[in-house]
Amino acid sequence: MTAEDQLIDQTKLAFDFLQKLYLEVSYLIKETEGLLYEEEERFVIGKPSGYGISSRSSTGLESNNIGLWLLRKFAVFFVPENKTTLKKGQTVTPIDKKLKVIYLRIVLNDKDLAYPAVYSGVLYNIQQKQRAERIKKFENMMVHFQYKDPKVFVNFKKIDYEDPLIKCKGELVRTNLFMITDSESILNKIIRPSLNLYRKH
Repeated sequence: MTAEDQLIDQTKLAFDFLQKLYLEVSYLIKETEGLLYEEEERFVIGKPSGYGISSRSSTGLESNNIGLWLLRKFAVFFVPENKTTLKKGQTVTPIDKKLKVIYLRIVLNDKDLAYPAVYSGVLYNIQQKQRAERIKKFENMMVHFQYKDPKVFVNFKKIDYEDPLIKCKGELVRTNLFMITDSESILNKIIRPSLNLYRKH
């Protein structure tokens, strides 16, 4: 086998692996969605722009944008069914003093991360500042969190974030992604800890 053949095989294996990884993560999110809907609060998944994840990505050719070609970090949120409405395939979750959400963040790769991780828990005390004209509902905050993630999640165990547009508090727990292998581990490592934090606040 020539060096070129090996490179072709390695490229194919790399893309096959990434595709399988993304597929497994989508199953994890959908299973979490199903289990949370069975809870007394009847959580539904937030849909900022349809049924999908919120992420920061780029297709720019500038060298500082190349690292954003692949999705390394993304998130979804879950909110009680009676706290949101569905309009044209998107949820509309008003921001008020009582709003709190279950937040699920997946980080597949980061410079200071030892292993791919799932962060799950609660965001609460969510406030939109008066100057935040473009943030009219919680869904608008999801991409904002992705762009500000080094500051928002600097201490994921005790989030206390504020900028000119928004402020919020929260608590997340971190789990090794590869330790979540079935519905039982989703229940024990994501659902129960997240519900405990949600109901505490």
